[in-house]
Amino acid sequence: MEPTKVPRTTELEFGGPWGAALLTLLLPGGAFYLLLVSGTPGASVLSVPAFPAWRSLWDPTDLGLVLAWIAAQALLAQAPLGKVTEGTPLRDKARLQYRINGCHALGVTGVVLGAGLAGGLRLSYVYDHFLQLAFAATLVAFALSLLLYIKALVAPPSALAPGGNSGNPVYDFFLGHELNPRIGSFDLKFFCEMRPGLLGWAVINMGMLMKEAEVRGSPSLAMVLVNGFQLLYVVDALWHEEAVLTTMDIQRDGFGFMLAFGDLAWVPFLYSLQGHFLVTHPHRVSLPAAAGIILLNGLTHALPYFYPAYFLLLLLHREARDERHCLGQYGLAWGEYCRKVPFRILPYVY
Repeated sequence: MEPTKVPRTTELEFGGPWGAALLTLLLPGGAFYLLLVSGTPGASVLSVPAFPAWRSLWDPTDLGLVLAWIAAQALLAQAPLGKVTEGTPLRDKARLQYRINGCHALGVTGVVLGAGLAGGLRLSYVYDHFLQLAFAATLVAFALSLLLYIKALVAPPSALAPGGNSGNPVYDFFLGHELNPRIGSFDLKFFCEMRPGLLGWAVINMGMLMKEAEVRGSPSLAMVLVNGFQLLYVVDALWHEEAVLTTMDIQRDGFGFMLAFGDLAWVPFLYSLQGHFLVTHPHRVSLPAAAGIILLNGLTHALPYFYPAYFLLLLLHREARDERHCLGQYGLAWGEYCRKVPFRILPYVY
């Protein structure tokens, strides 16, 4: 039987190879810009902060910590806990198996972290080495992306991603050349999508809380709310971990720099900007104000609103990509679906 082949990608996204090359530089650059702004007294995104010397960002200990964190979560992901489920059918009708044990990993991580804190672990180290840890995570993302691209060059044609098979190395490196790269049964994309970044986000937020407690004697209500609500997001994502198997990330996008950097660096460090901001820019929130959580930080700075603004743009962009792909895949059936479900994100709004 002739193996399933994937046609060359002809419809290029993100501006094609030039756009992919630009985003490969702009995403880390933009991330570090926001991290630096968050630590300045004014915290104004319009004031260019002083960029530290490259040498000050490199710390082998922090690189070791990032690698150890990823390795520990990989071991938990492979632990015989939870259930094993099948993904959606691939082009060759095969269905890959995935172990669903994100909540178990969250529980074990929480117990270990709690024991460490009881034993004197200084989690505020995360705040003190925020830039160095982010830099280490970025290096790991670049290295992983390179290894993924090299691995994809020897993968069978049927394993390549429909969206990252353009033949242009820059574009395919960015978007991801192989759809479901695995080491044995260990799925690299599924693991990175849900574990080190999401759980790392929660741990970094806790580090910000501990730092504020060191500086001011106790964490502020604003910091507690940021930790609580963002932890709720992480718990919800891991509770419904199986649902990620139906997303565009798993079904269509290859595993390249776009997802690797997003999973390992962008999510844990950019999503924790609000906690980092509150350490250097304390905000007192009364109980009535806490009830109106929309006004959590006041309106004096734009930076704390990066998270909702980013997600608004992300969802609009992703919806447009999904619309285009579904139209190409389902044709008239998709048109009929859209007729019955006319609103894309918010009912009666968009």
